[in-house]
Amino acid sequence: MNVNGDRIVGWMVEEAQLLYKTVDSTIDRVVRYLQEDNLLVLPCDTIYGLSGRYATTFDKLCALKKTTGQHQFIVLATLEQAHQLCKVPPILEKHWPCALTVILENHEGGQSTAIRVPNDPFIQTILTKLGRPIYSTSVNDTGFTITNITDIIFTYKQKVKAIVIDPDRGRDTPSTLIDCTKAPYELVRCGAYDASQLLV
Repeated sequence: MNVNGDRIVGWMVEEAQLLYKTVDSTIDRVVRYLQEDNLLVLPCDTIYGLSGRYATTFDKLCALKKTTGQHQFIVLATLEQAHQLCKVPPILEKHWPCALTVILENHEGGQSTAIRVPNDPFIQTILTKLGRPIYSTSVNDTGFTITNITDIIFTYKQKVKAIVIDPDRGRDTPSTLIDCTKAPYELVRCGAYDASQLLV
């Protein structure tokens, strides 16, 4: 990988494969690419996200997003995986799965993770088959917001292994984000989920 995050094959730049969420074979291909520690663009439960396997692709994501090593990416997980990674308050089990991202203390001690259990069968199946969480960070480029799939393809076609297109997509609202490491819980970002019951 060069400094721009491009994958070079000989003298040619390998363009991302365009896959469709509605095609049966897509899930298995996505899982295989994630197992190989490739980066992908996935249609998540809220917006399109730039994704990679949890922990093993952190440096790749930082390089592509041009962030420092201290940047925290959202983690998508099954409920079981969330419990393995973080200290999950019982009240969250009454809300998840949903478009709610929460900052939780993790089991490493003194560390926190922004994590979500998505209400999306496509992502849930990927997480289950992969057997571990995945990162999901905004596809927005520096200085501007990207929501149109054509713009996403143009921006990432030479930077990721594959881009999964959701032809039935009708939403582009980010998740609600709350900080559960504080008492009372603190709203960080309003989004697609009404978290008012957690903020009393």
